Amino acid sequence: MRRYLFGTGLLSALLSGVSLLRGLRKSDEPATWRTALAWLSWGITLSLAVGAVVDTYRASRGHLVASDSPVAGREQKLLRRRLDR
Repeated sequence: MRRYLFGTGLLSALLSGVSLLRGLRKSDEPATWRTALAWLSWGITLSLAVGAVVDTYRASRGHLVASDSPVAGREQKLLRRRLDR
């Protein structure tokens, strides 16, 4: 489980969210459309990172994943690696 939670995609998405929060707390300016786009971008990045973690987890358990997944086509390899442990 540690391998999934500390993946680079998820870790970088969380750190960028922390950075957005710090920037929001420091400024006394009202929110603009740029701020809204930054948060939207962060949300999309976080959802893609979580989706990649879920797909990797499912593939390592022997389930099929969608063809547009980053791990599509490597399900057998991930399952074999899990079974070897």
